[in-house]
Amino acid sequence: MRLTKPMALLTAFWWTIRCFARRNERRRQKKVIEMRLAKLLMLLLAILFTTALSYSQDVHYNYERGANFSAYKTYQWVDLPGPGGAVPDQLIDQEIKRSVDEQLAQKGLTRVEKDGDLKVGYHAIIHEEKGINLSGFGTGGGPFGGGGPGWGGWNSGTVAGQTSTIPLGMLIIDLYDPANKKLVWRGDATKSIELNRDPDKNYKNLQKAMAKLFKNYPPQAGK
Repeated sequence: MRLTKPMALLTAFWWTIRCFARRNERRRQKKVIEMRLAKLLMLLLAILFTTALSYSQDVHYNYERGANFSAYKTYQWVDLPGPGGAVPDQLIDQEIKRSVDEQLAQKGLTRVEKDGDLKVGYHAIIHEEKGINLSGFGTGGGPFGGGGPGWGGWNSGTVAGQTSTIPLGMLIIDLYDPANKKLVWRGDATKSIELNRDPDKNYKNLQKAMAKLFKNYPPQAGK
């Protein structure tokens, strides 16, 4: 009977210790899960950022609200010098004009050499933007099952960022009404480009960009 009370106290003491240990373990596991979720979020953001830069074609357009686009039946090309007065090389010039010709023909416009209802010109611009490559996720384990560098190893405690330059190409198309001496439509398309890529693939990307851009021609007010 004399040992009953000390034993009860000892039991209560060990029970308290176990409760604290379990609570601390739950906190530790919660912290690990939060860290893994944070890394997963950063990885997903990096994937979305890279995908957006690599594959999206960003297009915009504007137009003269008072223009009668149904009256335009023909067009002619005019050369607009780029920065410093330079004109793109002949092959690129031909590809750009061919891709625009394809779209304008689908809109019912006919190309002529002179006296066109519209004059069409373009500016081609290439500039560089900064990109971010995230690393530090380790080289094995994780939900991706031992993927390559930067894709697994969720027990790594550090995430490193490395910047790189991404070439972006912008093509601006102007449609000008020579009779009224007004710019009546302007569209631009921007996309990351791979200068060393197969030229056939580059041209297909150009066609896709122009199809997306001229989807907005002729413009319809209120849309």
